[in-house]
Amino acid sequence: MPRILSTLVVAVLASFAVAAEPKVKIGTKIDDLRFKDIRFVARSLKDLGDKKAYVFVFVESSCPLVAKYMPALSRLESTYRDKGVQFVAVNSGPNDTVSVMANQAVEHGAEFPFVKDIDCKVADILGVTRTPEVAVLDGKRILRYRGRIDDQYRPGGQRAKPSRNDLVEAIDELLAGKEINTSTTPVDGCVIARPLDKGDKPVTYADHVAPILSKHCNTCHKPNTAAPFCLQTFEQARAKARTVSEVVSEGRMPPWFAPKREGDLIQHHSLSLAERETIVAWTKSGLARGDDSKLPKPAEEKPAKWLIGEPNMVQTTPPFELPTEGDIPYKYVILPHVFTHDTWVTGVQILPSVPKAVHHANLATFKLGEAFKESNFITGFVPGGEPMTVDAGIAYRIPKGSSLGIQIHYVTTGKAEKVTLSVGLRYASGKIDRQMKHTLFVDTKYSIPAAAPAHPVKVTRTLTHDIEGIGLFAHMHVRGKAMSFIAHTPDGKSERLLDIPNFSFDWQIPYRWEPGKKILPKGTRIECIALYDNSPFNPFNPDATKIVKDGPQTYQEMMNGFMFYIDANEKLGMEIDGKTGGVKGK
Repeated sequence: MPRILSTLVVAVLASFAVAAEPKVKIGTKIDDLRFKDIRFVARSLKDLGDKKAYVFVFVESSCPLVAKYMPALSRLESTYRDKGVQFVAVNSGPNDTVSVMANQAVEHGAEFPFVKDIDCKVADILGVTRTPEVAVLDGKRILRYRGRIDDQYRPGGQRAKPSRNDLVEAIDELLAGKEINTSTTPVDGCVIARPLDKGDKPVTYADHVAPILSKHCNTCHKPNTAAPFCLQTFEQARAKARTVSEVVSEGRMPPWFAPKREGDLIQHHSLSLAERETIVAWTKSGLARGDDSKLPKPAEEKPAKWLIGEPNMVQTTPPFELPTEGDIPYKYVILPHVFTHDTWVTGVQILPSVPKAVHHANLATFKLGEAFKESNFITGFVPGGEPMTVDAGIAYRIPKGSSLGIQIHYVTTGKAEKVTLSVGLRYASGKIDRQMKHTLFVDTKYSIPAAAPAHPVKVTRTLTHDIEGIGLFAHMHVRGKAMSFIAHTPDGKSERLLDIPNFSFDWQIPYRWEPGKKILPKGTRIECIALYDNSPFNPFNPDATKIVKDGPQTYQEMMNGFMFYIDANEKLGMEIDGKTGGVKGK
């Protein structure tokens, strides 16, 4: 019996030894790695350029050891950046979207690239099994080190300081042209988990997928919109199922760039984890149709042309002859109508005749003899934007004696175009108690250094009265990486109002608070912090060798943050004539 037990013990220990043997050995040549960056662009190892070393740190948003090591990783990256070492954070968390991944970098102030490891293929190629495990390649893409950062933090506690700096020693030995003395080290941390099999429960279009598409997708994916295809029927959804599955699993669609934080009161429009998993499961399980009788009822269609409803007034710019190519300086157009009385509106929309020929347009009130002022801003037309609309009892005032002025940024389309812009106004009607206002966070004096991966520009405003927040909005150009709004209240507390960690030049979205919920007291100091990526790794960067300053063209930059609000204590008590937009009796 003892001999049998001894044999069993030896066999069990042998099986553990075999299981623990890494499948990817030190010294392995890594031909390529493929991942997605924070802009959802497919990238590869080659996109990192020629470096002396590549340090891949595996992360996920829910691993506590990753959070603890972020300050140390930022210090190390800063130390070794100019020595030819490229740090990359590789997110292999199965439930982390690209925006969640990008937000981890913003919250911890990490400047090095964060990339998404779809299906954990990068982890498999490098033989990594945990976060925050590290894999180091030399300049020839040979795996030279794999293991921990150091031994300071463990799941059960921590040292005051590490007794051994494993990663530092490995990098230093590599840069010195030496063999790495300790090429593998044990790693404490979170196991890199694969998405779980949800079982054999059937997923069908009618029962499970159509309600998600109806709620989140079909307002855009229908005829005569900017969306590239329709998702109104089973046949349409089946034809694009693989594409839809990919973009929703990454969090790329529906376009939304603000990860949800508990208690933030933003009206979020992203898919939940369960909704994303449902669409992916439907694609993987055979695209079953289900019972058509269970399909959701079609939503009531909004007017195709005017999203604000039928306007009371429409003004149109003279036609602009667009050339086939080249940069076009900003154009300024003053519309001819002069408002003879204060005019209160609840909806304003800019409608280009050729939307793709207008990158953006800003509408503001204007008086003869004045310069165009961003402080008089009403609304804009931007990629992914929405027209200005407000809730009941709120309106925007166009002052007596004003006209409307439009600042227009035309872009060429490859062919000659004749373009006009129409401005529609929907008047307020009935009782109005509060006036919508905005605070603009703008800086024009910054200078973004060449190759800077996350250059900060900060603007601060202090509230002069109690406010009820309506929403926030960010505008930057192609080097814009992230924008955050942080409130510091008079009682000494701080709150992140909004993080847009992977700003999209193509989807500039307003972020609205739940109506009446977000109150900020007088004296609150609000910081708007923009980050700019002028590095070679930014796939949309026109030239990483150039210093970038403020300017109107997309190869220059802008720093515009907006906060829309109302005075929390205002009680106007006005009755508005819905036919004129003016106050009744005046």
